Formats: sequence, C-alpha cells, structure tokens
Amino acid sequence: MDLPTDLFEHDIERFALGTALFIGWEILAVATILNVVMNARSATGAWGWAMAMLAFPFVAVPLYWILGRQQFNGYVESFAKAQDNYERIFKDVTETLDPHFARLDGEDLRYGGVLEKLSDRRWTEGNEVCLLINGKIIFDEIFEAIGKAREYILVQFFIIKDDDLGEKLKSLLLEKAKEGVRIYVVYDEIGSHKLSRSYVEELREAGMEVHAFHSTKGPSNRFQINFRNHRKIVVVDGEVGFVGGANVGDEYVGSTERFGEWRDTQVKLIGPSVLSLQMVFLADYYWAAESVPELRWTQVPDVDGSGCGAGVSKVITLPTGPIEQVEGGTVFFLNAITRAQKRIWIATPYFVTDESVRSALQMAALRGVDVRVMIPQVPDKWVPWLATFSYLPEMEAAGVRIFRYLPGFLHQKVILVDDRMSAVGTANLDNRSMRLNFEISAVVLCEDFAKEVESMLEVDLENCREVFGDDYTDRPLWFRLFVRLSRLFSPVL
Repeated sequence: MDLPTDLFEHDIERFALGTALFIGWEILAVATILNVVMNARSATGAWGWAMAMLAFPFVAVPLYWILGRQQFNGYVESFAKAQDNYERIFKDVTETLDPHFARLDGEDLRYGGVLEKLSDRRWTEGNEVCLLINGKIIFDEIFEAIGKAREYILVQFFIIKDDDLGEKLKSLLLEKAKEGVRIYVVYDEIGSHKLSRSYVEELREAGMEVHAFHSTKGPSNRFQINFRNHRKIVVVDGEVGFVGGANVGDEYVGSTERFGEWRDTQVKLIGPSVLSLQMVFLADYYWAAESVPELRWTQVPDVDGSGCGAGVSKVITLPTGPIEQVEGGTVFFLNAITRAQKRIWIATPYFVTDESVRSALQMAALRGVDVRVMIPQVPDKWVPWLATFSYLPEMEAAGVRIFRYLPGFLHQKVILVDDRMSAVGTANLDNRSMRLNFEISAVVLCEDFAKEVESMLEVDLENCREVFGDDYTDRPLWFRLFVRLSRLFSPVL
C-alpha cells in the first residue's frame, strides 16, 4: 500500500527542524562554554559548568545565563556618571569628611589598611556606635529616629513585608510625609517579591520616592536572577544611620511561631560615618532611579562619647558587591581571619564557604587563634543548612570550633577580631555574600565597643551547643547523601 507523499515530507521537515535546533543549541552551548572559560573566577567553577553544558546542554545553558555569572555589569559606570553629573555633591562630601578622616597606624593599620584599599574609602574617627540587640530594640530605635526626622529619611531593605511590622513602618513614613519630610525608599525586588503593589503605591501617592533596585536592569543583566541587593540601611537627616541584619518583617521581631526567638544585631551610627553610609545609599539609589536626591553633606554632628556608644570609634562603612574584579566580600573575611592574633569569633546564619576561607579559618586555628563560628540550630533554608554539616569534620580536625544557637533562628552577621576590631552588617559567611550580593558592613576599631560585642557573643555562646565532626559522620547514609548533594550548590547558596 502506498503511503501519502506529504506524510514523508512532514516527517522530513520535522527531522530537519529538530536537527537544526539541536545543532543551534550545541553552538550556543559551545559559545557559552567560551564565556565561562573567559569569565569564571575559579577553574573548578569553569570545569563544572563546562562539563554540565556538554552533558546536559538544554538544562545547563539556560541555568548558566540565569545563575552562573558573577559580574554585575553597569553599576560602576552608573556611579561614575553620577559623579560627573553631580560633581558639586561629591566635592562637598570630600570637603566635609576631610577633617574627620582617621590616620591609621600601628595595630589599627594592620587591621584596617587593606579595607581602605579594597573599598577606596577612608576610615573616619569621632563616631558613636551603639549596639542594638534583637528586633524590638532595633526597630524601636529606628522608628524613634524616623519620628524625629526634620528633612529627609533614607530607607533601604532587602526584604520589606506588608505585615504588622511593615504596616508600622508605612504608617510612620506616611505621618512624616504629611509633615513635609522627604522620603526615599529602595527595596530588592527578589527579596521583597511578596510586597504588594498597593503598599508601594500608597507610599508613592504620599509623595515618597520608592524604587525597586532593578538587579536585572541593563541588557547584560536582563536574565540574571542571581544578584541581590542585600543591604539594610536607614539614614535620618544625615545625622544618624543604621546598619545590620534585620529586615522589615514580623519574624525579625520574633513575632512568628516558626522561628521563635529571632536573634539579630544592628548598629546605630552617629558621626561622620553616617555621611559615608549615606553615600552607599546614594549609589544604589542612582542605579535604581537615575537621579540624586537632595541630601545634607556639609554637616557632621558632634560626638563626645557620652551617648549610647562605648567610647568614640573609628569606623569604615564597607560596601561589597559583584561589581569589581577583586571579590570584596571574600577579601573582607580573609582580612579579618588572617589579621586575628588572639581570636576571631563569627556569628552567621549560613556557613557555606569556598576553600580559601575554610583554609584561612583552619590556618588561624592551627597557629593558636581562638576560632569560633556560631550558626543556627533552626534552619530557615534547608539546602545551606544541610551543606554546613559537610564542613564539620575538617573544621574540627584543625581546631575550628562550631556552635549551634538553640533558642531560635540566629540571623546576626557579626565578627569580633582580637580585642580591637569588630564588624556588624549584612554579609553572611557564604559564597552568595562574598560574590553575588550587594552587602554593607560597619567595621569598627574601638576596644570599648569590642568589649560590648564580646559580652553579647558570650551570652549567645551560652545558648549554644558545640558540634563536632561526628554530628555529620554518625548520621545515616541517606542524610549524608543529601548533605553532599547540598554542598554541590555551594557556589550559589
């Protein structure tokens, strides 16, 4: 029986189309592999992506263009454009801060000299730094400062939710807007994906400038969902600023059953460091809105050490992010670890690092430094929580001590180095904070403040249990398998 000729022709056309698509995709895979080879920061990462693309091109190629890139394009050029267009502002900042720049010498130079070169920023002296422990105190202080605003308020969070805490923030901002205070808000669209449009529109209708950060802005960033603006910044009138781990959501004040006690830390800054913090906000705001708000740059409040801070501190507000050839986040942690002579204590919700940071921690412990890393017992994300188990045996072997915080979820990002340097900010001890996120840390050189941080962390350690390698090795095979599979995702966790 003869078959219709058009049936054969249809099959041939489908075969030809499928072959063309396959060849085209393979060409795209080869081009993508070349991109990986030319731009990957590590040989291990390059090999991993290349092998995946050769074996599973239809899956690995789109994943790479969504998750694989580690360089955020256009931000540096955007800020340079702002400097050119608003030259007077940047001149005012330099002239105002110049008398307050600190000259580092001795031990301070050893701790902090690298950070100046890393960030192209300067340490300032004459700052008051107030340690704020846990969400109620944090937001009581933030809301009190906002309530006293006379000219403007800058608000930036990775997560803003329209729950009870979010409603309190919105109500307060609406009140200040009615008083004529100018308000500028930046939020990360991925972190704040649950934020309702009505919440944003209500703020805008009241005259506030509200913008998503737009991490997918620009042709080369369009398909990337891997970059996040993880910063949390509040500045009021250029006189008081806040930096730390807490976002705007009920869980951050311990109001949810899932996490129970939410352990977080923030710092309140008064002094010249606030203008430096304000500049970090301005750079992010310009990327989001392509305009520069009218802010105060020519006054620095007097600080005499009689306020809530312990003494008068040297501070550098250190922004890091995926915009430079040098991995600022990685260097920030490596500097702290390698400079430690007596101790380095780190509190972090995630402990998923690359080999360089793990080796630095091990080397510090082997040379006699008291190395302690505090992490949560209660997970908020299962994959990074599981991946952490795989590091326990090698950490124990070198003398690095790992502690799990028991009362609830530990979210603070705090570093204490010896008896002099400490840092509170948004950067976690994970690859995402080191390479992919925009982060901000307030790094402080002050023995009195370091004692406050030490006392705080000692209380936290009393609420921890120390864990060892057998917490991983004695687990069932199925658990260890999930741990090892989770570790494979460490570059993007």
